[in-house]
Amino acid sequence: MVELPPFKVKDLPVINSRDPESVYDLLVSMADGTKASSGVIWNTFEELEQSALAALRHEFSIPIFPIGPFHNRFPSSSSSLLTQDQSSISWLDKQAPKSVVYVSFGSVAALNETEFLEVAWGLANSKQPFLWVVRPGLVRGAEWLEPLPSGFLEDLNGRAHIVKWAPQSEVLGHPAVGAFWTHNGWNSTLESICEGVPMICMPCFTDQMANARYVSDVWRVGMQLENGLERAKIESTINRLLVDEEGEVIRKGILSLKEKAKLCLSQGGSSCQSLDSLVSHFYH
Repeated sequence: MVELPPFKVKDLPVINSRDPESVYDLLVSMADGTKASSGVIWNTFEELEQSALAALRHEFSIPIFPIGPFHNRFPSSSSSLLTQDQSSISWLDKQAPKSVVYVSFGSVAALNETEFLEVAWGLANSKQPFLWVVRPGLVRGAEWLEPLPSGFLEDLNGRAHIVKWAPQSEVLGHPAVGAFWTHNGWNSTLESICEGVPMICMPCFTDQMANARYVSDVWRVGMQLENGLERAKIESTINRLLVDEEGEVIRKGILSLKEKAKLCLSQGGSSCQSLDSLVSHFYH
């Protein structure tokens, strides 16, 4: 799109509503409320989204405070959608460094049975070990793993580990993890950047498409799976990222961003300075 680089038309959020005018009115109200506020706190950091933050400062006549990444600044909550399966970590301990594909599509996205099986066979055919979060309800019409062929996991001889929910921060920080196949929710995207883990992007809705486009085309720290789920394409993308030279370039890029994410929170870093400005703003 000429007006909104680097986005493509398909990256824009789609409003699936029988009353789109009400949704539009809500968005206008949110924008007006933002402009009328005393300032806006953003879960990002200057070095990651410098041009976008500059555009916001130009658009809004209020202070902008990028003080993220939040998850590295504040203690993690003990609350979780489901019980976190710690067997993920003990399984990762047995894998080679940077070899594992970690797969998690978040707490909302759903797949039909055909898509689920394409994901399963794409992972299996890649010959790479994988840790897959399959929460109950991920597959429409199934309780959990019923759509998998009989003997699927056994035939992989320990190369796969499937759980209902995983301690994601610990998983992404584990040295065995070499790639994160994600829906590109903002929190997951930031966590992957902060741990230096390249991404395979499969956005589903809302802001995820835009996040994925930045990951693949702007920051160049991941690859997109576009135009549907096909096992051959999945297999190829995994190996391009984990085995080929193309993946090595991406790994170097995300390690550079990881270092910037670390520095921004240190004394004198951009997010640290922004937090100081926020505190001063409260008292004036």
